[in-house]
Amino acid sequence: MFLALLVSALVVALVVIGLFVFGLRRRLIQRSGGTFDCSLRWTVPDEGDSAPGSGGGTPSGKGWVYGVARYSGDRVAWFRVFSYAPRPRRVLERSGIEVLARRMPEGEEELALLSDSVVLGCLHHGRHVELAMSEDALTGFLAWLEAAPPGQRVNVA
Repeated sequence: MFLALLVSALVVALVVIGLFVFGLRRRLIQRSGGTFDCSLRWTVPDEGDSAPGSGGGTPSGKGWVYGVARYSGDRVAWFRVFSYAPRPRRVLERSGIEVLARRMPEGEEELALLSDSVVLGCLHHGRHVELAMSEDALTGFLAWLEAAPPGQRVNVA
């Protein structure tokens, strides 16, 4: 009986510590300011590809990862929310981002993303990437892209 209570107490303590570390990590990421919630899909499916049962050409909800992005000079550092890693998972340089299109989530994406998200299709050094963020965060992101130093090529659709 005592052993069962001890094991239960240890499991509860580990869960509480894990949740505390998630919160602490998020606070450390946000400490320097300039953060926003941003889902990312690094591997964008081709136009002809669609998930079975997704209704043909509608985008699937697969591949989206919820995260937090932080402005850092001429780069945006993107961190996964459900990770203990102290370093960003992806870093997007302002000079390497080319905005292709903006759209609302469709099909299964509506379930995979936050309710007020707008999807921004981009090229980052020639690789297709999609970012999903709120309308306010999108306005800030596009303003950040347009505020590039003189002589830096920026393409904002």
